[in-house]
Amino acid sequence: MNWEDLLSLKRFGDKHKRLRKEQDETRLGFEVDYDRIIFSSAFRSLQDKTQVIPLSKTDFVHTRLTHSLEVSVVGRSLGRAVGKAILEKHPYLREVHGYRFNDFGAIVAAAALAHDIGNPPFGHSGEKAIGEFFKNGTGVKYKLQLTAKEYQDLIDFEGNANGFRILTENREGVSGGLRLSYATLAAFAKYPKESLPKKPTKHIADKKFGFFQSEKNFFSDVANDLGLIRIRKGDDVSFARHPLAFLVEAADDICYTIIDFEDGINLGLIQEEYALEYLINLVRGSINTEKYHSLTTKEDRLSYLRALSINTLISDATRIFLENEEKILNGDFDCSLLDKSKYTAQINDIIKLSVDNIYKSTEVVHKEIAGYKILNTLLEAFSEALIRMNKGEGSNYDKLVLELLPEKYKTSGAVYTMLLSVCQFVAGLTDGNAVLLFNKITGSSLK
Repeated sequence: MNWEDLLSLKRFGDKHKRLRKEQDETRLGFEVDYDRIIFSSAFRSLQDKTQVIPLSKTDFVHTRLTHSLEVSVVGRSLGRAVGKAILEKHPYLREVHGYRFNDFGAIVAAAALAHDIGNPPFGHSGEKAIGEFFKNGTGVKYKLQLTAKEYQDLIDFEGNANGFRILTENREGVSGGLRLSYATLAAFAKYPKESLPKKPTKHIADKKFGFFQSEKNFFSDVANDLGLIRIRKGDDVSFARHPLAFLVEAADDICYTIIDFEDGINLGLIQEEYALEYLINLVRGSINTEKYHSLTTKEDRLSYLRALSINTLISDATRIFLENEEKILNGDFDCSLLDKSKYTAQINDIIKLSVDNIYKSTEVVHKEIAGYKILNTLLEAFSEALIRMNKGEGSNYDKLVLELLPEKYKTSGAVYTMLLSVCQFVAGLTDGNAVLLFNKITGSSLK
């Protein structure tokens, strides 16, 4: 892979090549990507979607929205740092093509901003709930009407693939979705493969999948235009990651490691003393102990340690990327950047503490159980109503249920198309709207 192709400004429907040196410096194409994402309704819905604590109304706990904004900020710093070094190493990118280090930052910032845009309500349990509906719930009856890969898309419903669908889907009057640059779309795709074969190798890019069968052809077009390396031959579509996807992943890893930990402390699920023991291990070389001890509130002390910790991990991730640039461009770098970090032990300690004290806390478990019930009820009601109506077998109840389904999701044709449309609708609901819709369908709102 080469940087000139990887930094493509091309968008869906373009008939001519977009040249970097011809860009308006006051509004660059990669910055337009950021703007389109932040003004989209799918992004706005993240303000009421769980990051750690489902349905939490606590002021200082992060939602998917605040998490995504923070990941974007960290991603921008990573992209700029890497971009500066890449341009120094490959000056033709600047001198011949006009690229600037801010371009790298803008691509990573936009992709990072969108990284959770396809995630369902109720955190990662929402993905599992949708998959369980088709694997062990009522939805299993559709298996024989689907291809193996279509069925795998549903039973392993993946927020990353749903995100790519949201960013790129064609609708009447809207071609190419948000029409983001191909560079940003590829940087967004941490898992550039389809759902089968499942985890064929231990390579980080094979951990999950990044697009549904419905977007398979468009993803292939993006990958081929950018020169991403084709990993598997034949009918199984799989590519090496776009190098900047490693930075998007690192930004997400840094934020959830440090900020989820901070949320746990603020919620009282983790004692503040652990912040001293665990976070200080990350920042021993940069902490100003006099300044730290002058801070009088828990929030200020945590904020100081958090900022130092994030900066430490940004510097380390940048170092790892640049040291492995050739392997990354050849598709041979097979793990996340933080897996090679000199702070891996400290990171793992923090994550283990978060898992034991936050993700497995009673509040989280209780609300995830409720999320399973809510999403299964919605999936059953809408998928059965939509399919029966398309067969001409719909009841009056089905007609009423579909009154609650927005027009853009009332698809027809193949069963897979209809099921995926319902999944996209349910995944797009906020936590609060999912509860509200569940109450309407079950009649709870009338009690």
